[in-house]
Amino acid sequence: MKFATKAIHAGQEPDPSTGAVMTPIYQTSTYWQKSPGDHQGFEYSRGTNPTRKALEACLAALENAKHGLAFSSGMGATDTVLRLLQPGDEVITGNDLYGGSYRIFTKVYAKYGIKFHFLDLSKPENMLPYINDKTKLVWIETPTNPTMQIIDIEGIAKITKERKLILTVDNTFASPYLQNPMDLGADIVMHSVTKYIGGHSDVVMGALLVNDDQLYKDLWFIYNACGATPGPQDAFLVLRGIKTLHLRMKAHCENGEKVARFLKSHPKVDKIYWPGFEDHPNHDIAKKQMRGFGGMVSITLKDADLQETFRVASSFKVFTLAESLGGVESLINHPVSMTHGSIPKEEREKVGVTDNLLRLSVGVEDIDDLIADLEQALK
Repeated sequence: MKFATKAIHAGQEPDPSTGAVMTPIYQTSTYWQKSPGDHQGFEYSRGTNPTRKALEACLAALENAKHGLAFSSGMGATDTVLRLLQPGDEVITGNDLYGGSYRIFTKVYAKYGIKFHFLDLSKPENMLPYINDKTKLVWIETPTNPTMQIIDIEGIAKITKERKLILTVDNTFASPYLQNPMDLGADIVMHSVTKYIGGHSDVVMGALLVNDDQLYKDLWFIYNACGATPGPQDAFLVLRGIKTLHLRMKAHCENGEKVARFLKSHPKVDKIYWPGFEDHPNHDIAKKQMRGFGGMVSITLKDADLQETFRVASSFKVFTLAESLGGVESLINHPVSMTHGSIPKEEREKVGVTDNLLRLSVGVEDIDDLIADLEQALK
């Protein structure tokens, strides 16, 4: 099946008891057993639930993966991957990273003797000097949050496979509609399902997608044992959201490009980050591994201090000043004070996450209204 068909049908057979076309919300914590251990595949809803199982099958199909696991948040999914590690292990990751990932790496797992290397991964070979016998995991985002760095997944995967390292790709910004890291050699694909996959700013959820059976069993053990699993209502909402993912992503990409081109020549904009521009670093890689350039755009304001940046961020009427991204409504975010506040100033400024940077999640409203809103806020 092609993507749109998978989004609507994968994992979602008519309910066998009623014929319901939409997967029911199985709002139950436990399940009848004919005799001890003799059940119908479901025992207790922390471990698995029919609504969640349908969602996991659909997510796996969208990422061309064999197995899927849904979590109560993207951070719950991230935490589960990190629990594969042991004290003394080392992780290679990027130097432009979602603030929540940086926080759990440095403030939680570093305390347990796990070492993290935050590197410029614009060239895969940059990681080679940092690989040793303690290296176990490579964690990348592409495009990165918020400066849209593009990392060559296939190039990184070639190195990780040769050295038997686990490669995890956070595919949140692209969504499975624009990019499939599993096809490029990733071992684990992570999503904050809250964002584009859910798409309506009404669910917090995460997901892991894998092909390797043993890796899936290892992750499922942690998933069940530690319990960061979502409820059936949230699973139902995401299944509903997925059915329009392909339609929404087309609109996000179209609006994102028009917004990016408008902002590129705006006198109040200093730098602009959008991987669709030919002068964007690694644009050729983005063009090769993505099917479009998405609806995320970041800008820095020319000669703006923190007060002026706050003024601009608070002046929008259609764009909503809020955390998160990927919903049908357009959002504007100030990473330094919001999503990336946990990253030390000197570290975030090395990669351009400065006080005057704003991140736009371009929604699916009428483009004329979005451009008009940008014009009035930036005047």
